[in-house]
Amino acid sequence: MKHPVDVHVGKRVRHRRWMVGMTQQQLAEQVGIKFQQIQKYETGMNRVSASRLWEIAEALDVPVDHFFEGLKEGTSSVEGQDFLADKEAMELIRAYYAMPENQRRRLFDLARVLSESAA
Repeated sequence: MKHPVDVHVGKRVRHRRWMVGMTQQQLAEQVGIKFQQIQKYETGMNRVSASRLWEIAEALDVPVDHFFEGLKEGTSSVEGQDFLADKEAMELIRAYYAMPENQRRRLFDLARVLSESAA
């Protein structure tokens, strides 16, 4: 049975890997394992050991605590992470961060105005 924390960490690994444009194979090579193991980590099927999580964090250039962001404090439940499984949302996020800062700000302001007028 998958533990919610393992699923959350796996989603965060997948999200970060995707955001930096790295394949499962590339991450696996940097960490010294097979890409199938990365697949199992990302789905929460296998737990990531502390030392392996450290290596993954180094390869993805984030602190280890990045993988735990968004966990509800004091429990092992996950909140607000469904967007990580949505390919369209992930593509939108990637495109957003590829923009220069001034364009991102303008797009953000536009999205906020549009969402307020739709409500």
